[in-house]
Amino acid sequence: MTTASRAAPRYKRILLKLSGESLQGDRGFGVDPSAVEFMAGEIKSVQDLGVEMGIVVGGGNIWRGTLAEHDGMDRATADYAGMLATIISALALQDTLERKFGLVTRTQSAINVSQVAEPYIRRRAIRHLEKRRVVLFAAGTGNPFVTTDTGAALRAVEIGADVLLMAKNNVDGVYEDDPQKNPSARKIDRLTYFEALQKRLGVMDTTALTLCMDNDVPIVVFDLFDAGSLERIVLGETLGSMVCGEGEQGAA
Repeated sequence: MTTASRAAPRYKRILLKLSGESLQGDRGFGVDPSAVEFMAGEIKSVQDLGVEMGIVVGGGNIWRGTLAEHDGMDRATADYAGMLATIISALALQDTLERKFGLVTRTQSAINVSQVAEPYIRRRAIRHLEKRRVVLFAAGTGNPFVTTDTGAALRAVEIGADVLLMAKNNVDGVYEDDPQKNPSARKIDRLTYFEALQKRLGVMDTTALTLCMDNDVPIVVFDLFDAGSLERIVLGETLGSMVCGEGEQGAA
């Protein structure tokens, strides 16, 4: 454990949003065991600090409802298939957290798949967190036409998370323009919810962003694959980009 990690965590309870794409690693599709193991190690380092962790996992590594709709599939049906993909992603991460790192976890699903996951029950989820179990929230909100970003924002509000951490794949924050297409794009360290909405900077979808704004849940966008970044943020270091209210702009 590093010297920095001996400090008291800034946050007591966090909600970590992992994109499905981050689980695919260099494979370009599905689940890459090495990528999942890296993420699980980052999660373990934070859980060791005594921080209560909820995690929302996407399913874009397996299925994208919008693409299926583009090919002619009914949108609601395509989105339900996407929910199943998030469950696969959550189970893959759950297995690695338990088998490789010895963590106690629970996967809760917003749709009924009782053979493989608990149903999402808010009070039960909070009780798991209080008992130092890592809770993985799958299937988004259980509704079509709603993204996993919105699912993450909703769960963050429901469990009383101190912060929503949006883990990106090789993107270290919010930029004025797409840094992949415009290398000179400027990174924005801090911005308000309203600025993120007004400028449409791609932090998350507008429903999710508005939900965080209405409930004063700060958002930190960061690159999970920058080793140690998750732990450093939890310990209070300024990394990535923070989206918050006007009064929090000067906060450490």
